[in-house]
Amino acid sequence: MVNESGHSKRPMCPSCSKPTRLCLCTRLKTPCLENSVAVTILQHSLEKNHPLNSTRIASIGLQNLSVISVSDVNYEAEFVIRLLNSNLEMGSRNLDENSRRNHKDSNFDSNAVVSFTIEKYGAISTSQNQHLNKPWEQSLAVMQVPSGSVLLFPSENSIGTEEIDFEVKNLIVLDGTWAKAKRMYNENPWLKMLPHLRLDVEKLSLYSEVRRQPRAGYLSTIESIVYALKAVGEKDCEGLDHLLDVFESMVVDQRRCKDEGLRQRFSNCD
Repeated sequence: MVNESGHSKRPMCPSCSKPTRLCLCTRLKTPCLENSVAVTILQHSLEKNHPLNSTRIASIGLQNLSVISVSDVNYEAEFVIRLLNSNLEMGSRNLDENSRRNHKDSNFDSNAVVSFTIEKYGAISTSQNQHLNKPWEQSLAVMQVPSGSVLLFPSENSIGTEEIDFEVKNLIVLDGTWAKAKRMYNENPWLKMLPHLRLDVEKLSLYSEVRRQPRAGYLSTIESIVYALKAVGEKDCEGLDHLLDVFESMVVDQRRCKDEGLRQRFSNCD
């Protein structure tokens, strides 16, 4: 099954959002990897359609995964945190310093449901893909944060994987450029309530040849997920390595397309 993209007449794969000639779906093993540690990706709304976005590989390669779109807060945001089986709610609005401080000093001690409404100026889509046409518009998302959740983010309070003294059940990952990821982190103060995990991996990202990284050691989303899952005890290391193989093939495709474009440009100048 193929779709015609609204921005291009090239047939597109609806599953991996790549042109059909570069489809990733057939490169992945079936069935997809049944990861015991759940993965929740908070994806910046501008990242989804980037040709090198690696979340698409996680989406079709991991069974226990959810992706939630998060937009920038250009006006204000309201967050409501409700503990399951409890009437207790904690809220935050306007992202003021007191809210940030209160949330930073709190912790999730049981399953929680986080509802966040982000208001911004311009046309956006809700989590149900319903287009809103008001001058000021809202993006609503609801997600469950189970106990045993950790945020993969290198903050001052983050710990290395060897320091974890509890069972990790859910890995939360921010997907976007480093600048976008930092903005998502700062604009979602409830994230500060989670234990923070960092990766101490001395590896060069496969991205390095085709997408600018802010500094050495910064990894793509799929690389970060794979290395983090291995570090917290995911058993199917071979299946995780296969996801990196697919990612590498996507990078090779992009490099080849870039080279073909350069050759075409130079030939037109002759």
